[in-house]
This record gives sequence, C-alpha cells and structure tokens, in this order.
Amino acid sequence: MNYPGLILKLFAVSALLFSCKSENKEAASEKTVTAAAEAKAPAAKKKTIVFFGNSLTAAYGLDDPQQGFVGLIQKRIDSLDLNYKVINAGVSGETTSGGNSRIDWLLKQPLDVFVLELGGNDGLRGIPVSETKRNLQAILDKVHAKYPEAKLVLAGMQIPPNLGRKYASDFRAVYADVAKENNITLIPFLLEGVGGEARLNLPDGIHPTAEGHKILAENVWVIIKDLL
Repeated sequence: MNYPGLILKLFAVSALLFSCKSENKEAASEKTVTAAAEAKAPAAKKKTIVFFGNSLTAAYGLDDPQQGFVGLIQKRIDSLDLNYKVINAGVSGETTSGGNSRIDWLLKQPLDVFVLELGGNDGLRGIPVSETKRNLQAILDKVHAKYPEAKLVLAGMQIPPNLGRKYASDFRAVYADVAKENNITLIPFLLEGVGGEARLNLPDGIHPTAEGHKILAENVWVIIKDLL
C-alpha cells in the first residue's frame, strides 16, 4: 500500500474541507454583519403634507374627523405605501385673515407640501375680495419664504350669488389669479360635485357629509397625486 500517497490524499481532503468551512463561516459572518447594519439603519424620514384650512379641512360635523377628506387622503397615501404623513391644520370658522395670523406658528414645523384651503368664510361674510386675495398671498409668501422647496397647492372656492353675481364672480376668480401669479397648483373647486347637493351635505347645507367628503378627497387627490 502506498502510505505516503494515501496520507497526501487525506491531507488534501482535510485542507479542502477546512477551506469550505472557513468560507461558510465568512459568508455567515458577512450576512450577520449586513443584517445588523440593515436593522440599525433608520427608516427614511416621512415627508409632511399640511392641509391649512377652515371647517371643511377640519371635517366639521362628522363623528370621526378621519372621515373628512384630509383623513381619507392619508388613508390613500398609506394604501399606496407613499412616504408621507398628513397634518390636518383646519380650524372651523377660520378666515384668510385669521389664517394669516396663525400661519407663523404652524411654520415652526417643517413641511414638504402645503395645501391652502381658506376663503370660504370670507365669501359668506362678504369680506372684500381684495382683502381675501391679499391674505391668501401673504400666507403663501410666508410659506415660500420659510420653505422655498415646498410644493404649494391652492384649493379654489365658490359661493352662491347671495351677495350679488359680481361679488361671486370676482370671488371665484381670486383663486385662479393667485395660483397663476404664483405658478402653483390649483384645485379648481374643492366642493365640485358636492356644493349645492342636499344629500351630500349636513342640514346646514354648507358642510359635507361623510359621503360628500369622499368626493372632496377625490377632487384633491387627482390634483396632488402627481406632486407626491
């Protein structure tokens, strides 16, 4: 029997097995390190969408504010796994003047998309259109100055001709004018398909029901989805 040859073969096999075990250990070690690194890696920080408005944004009259169009937008975003969180900054009864006073406090927090929904109460109170326009512009200026990279959206509003057709016409035109002058995204009419429809509004005839808010959410979504 060729003992020297056999010893050499056994040595070669042992060396090969040792090499394989070493490679497996190294591979396992690399996987462990990679897994640990991934576990420690922070999740991407969510971007922020702020809806700044009045009772429509605040979902006035609904038992659950999440049934309002802002809450429904958040649900849509979550269902699509988009990395955004929605902040509802709606205050019932807010006018553009009140919003202009409140915006400085809100801007203490960072934002990436700003949706301005104000003016409806101005129109119902007969506030001069020039004043409404001035306040909307002031709010947008403040947001842009603080967060110049933020995407701005203006929600258009219309009112019935109770105060005269000219006033209603001038009021409606304000939103298109402001959006064009600032080169920002416009939602032509937030209440499209809901305003004036009794079955989609609460008994006050002004604030949408939960079903009405579903339509508002669609009106908003078709405009802002491409911004996300």
